[in-house]
Amino acid sequence: MRKLQNTLYITTQGSYLHKERETLVVEQERKKVAQLPVHSIGHIFCFGNVLVSPFLMGFCGENNVNLAFFTENGRFLGRLQGRQSGNVLLRRAQYRLSEHNPVPIARHIIAAKIQSGKRVLQRRLRNHGDQEEVQAAVSALNFSLQQLKRAESLELIRGIEGDAAARYFGVFRHLLRENSGFAFDGRNRRPPRDGVNALLSFVYSILGKDISGALQGVGLDPQVGFLHADRPGRDSLAQDILEEFRAWWADRLVLSLINRGQIKPQDFVTEAGGAVNIKPEARKLLFQTLQAKKQEKIVHPFLQEEVAVGLLPHIQAMLLARHLRGDLAEYPPFLMR
Repeated sequence: MRKLQNTLYITTQGSYLHKERETLVVEQERKKVAQLPVHSIGHIFCFGNVLVSPFLMGFCGENNVNLAFFTENGRFLGRLQGRQSGNVLLRRAQYRLSEHNPVPIARHIIAAKIQSGKRVLQRRLRNHGDQEEVQAAVSALNFSLQQLKRAESLELIRGIEGDAAARYFGVFRHLLRENSGFAFDGRNRRPPRDGVNALLSFVYSILGKDISGALQGVGLDPQVGFLHADRPGRDSLAQDILEEFRAWWADRLVLSLINRGQIKPQDFVTEAGGAVNIKPEARKLLFQTLQAKKQEKIVHPFLQEEVAVGLLPHIQAMLLARHLRGDLAEYPPFLMR
């Protein structure tokens, strides 16, 4: 089991990162503000005007450190990729299955996504009593799961997933504390038009990059998926695996920040075009919360071993690789019981 490595988030504009012997140095206004052992870092996420030295870039490439760049407001720009690792036969198996028989893996992933979303809604009912709209959405998700068992094409699976997502987000506003000050009228993105959607999109983006790095770490091609269609510049397989984590990890984290009053409506700014962005201080809190979540321990539902949450993308990547090699009859998606 690989050790959970730290993720470094650089959000201060004008920061400069470079390597000094066996350490990573962060400078701001020509002053050293941090110095960390470079081998303890697994991911470096740079937001906005952040400079990285060529020597540090080279180190990241050679040592499979995930170096990713985002705009100041969190839109993904690009990522440094080192040498492709893993067995070429594994990637060939991935390509064959993606092209000729993607349905079983896609069905498993979406089943886990719908089940996970249903459990988020059921948790709301347990904690706050019965609510007709939420209970109706739970029933609709149960029906979607029954439909999914008989789905034999990607088109049908995608249709079931789309309907289930609409049902889930149709009652998502009921999961927000009434006096939180936040409104939610459905999922929107590119750009997000409200604070809740801005938070969801931001966390999805961060987790997607974690998953992409984990897939590369076991030798898989993150751009060739089973559910999401191939598209230039999109890590389709990473988006596939992200579906398993949306409700349990990302959505619950966002709901906790809002319902505990840690993030408030005034922590956002609306641009002239209507896009809503997260202010820097709230982004820092979001990073801290996400990093703390990664340190939590759970018992993995398939392995039945205690693992850190931050290792889940690596575990799912490993399980998928084992399935593609023929060591597992089916791919077991992540689903907490």
